[in-house]
Amino acid sequence: MEADKLIERLAAHRTLAAAPRAELAWLAERGEMFAFPVGHMLVRTGEPVDHLWVVLDGRFSIRVRHGASWRRVMEWRAGDVGGLLPYSRLRVSPGDTRTDEPSEFLGIHRDFFPEMIRECHELTAILVHVMLERARHFRSSDLQDEKLASLGRLAAGLAHELNNPASAVVRSAGVLVERMPAAEAASRAFGGVRLSQAELAAFNELCRQCLADAPQHLGSPLEQAERHEALAEWLERHGLDRAAAETLAETDLALPALDAAARALGAEALGAALPALVASCSTRRLASDIQRAASRVHELVAAVKGFTYMDQAAAPKPVDLARSLSDTLTILRAKAKSKSVRLSAEVEPDLPTVDGFGGELNQVWSNLIDNAIDAVNNGGSVEVSARRQNGAVVVRVVDDGPGIPPDVRERIFEPFFTTKPQGDGTGLGLAIARTLVGQHEGEIEVESRAGRTEFRVTLPAGAPASSPG
Repeated sequence: MEADKLIERLAAHRTLAAAPRAELAWLAERGEMFAFPVGHMLVRTGEPVDHLWVVLDGRFSIRVRHGASWRRVMEWRAGDVGGLLPYSRLRVSPGDTRTDEPSEFLGIHRDFFPEMIRECHELTAILVHVMLERARHFRSSDLQDEKLASLGRLAAGLAHELNNPASAVVRSAGVLVERMPAAEAASRAFGGVRLSQAELAAFNELCRQCLADAPQHLGSPLEQAERHEALAEWLERHGLDRAAAETLAETDLALPALDAAARALGAEALGAALPALVASCSTRRLASDIQRAASRVHELVAAVKGFTYMDQAAAPKPVDLARSLSDTLTILRAKAKSKSVRLSAEVEPDLPTVDGFGGELNQVWSNLIDNAIDAVNNGGSVEVSARRQNGAVVVRVVDDGPGIPPDVRERIFEPFFTTKPQGDGTGLGLAIARTLVGQHEGEIEVESRAGRTEFRVTLPAGAPASSPG
């Protein structure tokens, strides 16, 4: 292409049109024209990026691996500038870059960059602005990708964690409905028996022991079986249904108490009192089971709400780190349980708040703790702590895994770098964590050796956390 025609095309280029004509002439003189068919691979993942591409016609895009699939994260069309840019720290491609249409580019090799920076000030300023916009786009895209990936991981753990109490509610409620007719019939029969004060006192003592909140002597499975059989034999000796032993065996009711009640009540009153007692114990236990399970569901839902800050405006505000860490641990506890990992936390009392975005800080804790759980072997431990230190708040996540090799440690904060198996990680978690910590004017550091890896996040302390209530 003749130089004058190329300069005219550059002068009409959407991104470069504002540059002086002399600088566009410099670009046309140093550049090399390329014409590529559709599907041409410009650079593969991990290969060096050596050219600035001025897109004159066509379209190309970059796709990065996310788990087991590829996703297009950015594209460039006629009028755009892509590839390597002045002052960029980009050395190798984070993904596969190929043409999506037949395309025509002007390519400038990186060897010309020092001269361009020295001779073409306005052109360089335009390209630096493009670089900043591209970095902002990638950062925003990466954050959303990692949030979605994190959400998927948390959703899987929550589904498992919520299933247990939800199933317990359904199961206990169904049994309760089944037993209500028998309970009502037993209550009516007992109501027809006229008890003296002494007999009523004996019955009330049975109720007290039967309805105790925490049975103290259920013992081992063998001891429980022996207790069940002893109660069944006692019921049979007194002409009562052996099936009631299943309910009574789960209570704190002792055989001497039953003997005392039998003497006080007599055979007729005992025959009405025992079924009523069993029905009352059974329904109370089922109601308690439903209450505990529903409370667990409520606790998990509250933790999710706190973790996501879904009912709060997207504006910086004081963040209570004790609550922030607690919500994150609640969300991840199911994953820790699946590996028998001991997950513990120690937060200094009256820890100061941190000014910032609670949802973003929770994303940091989630990434660090999730990685720590992945790093340890089954039965390992992960310890989380938060303390004040020299006018700052320091959060530590420590695991007893095998440690991070030195060559890996140097790269763990790089975007798209991951040591996890294909499909298990995006390579964005720690890169995003570092970005978010930096936006909160903090620092993230790592120390690792075999048996102990510590990620340490230091954030400026804010006001004291408000007292509960």
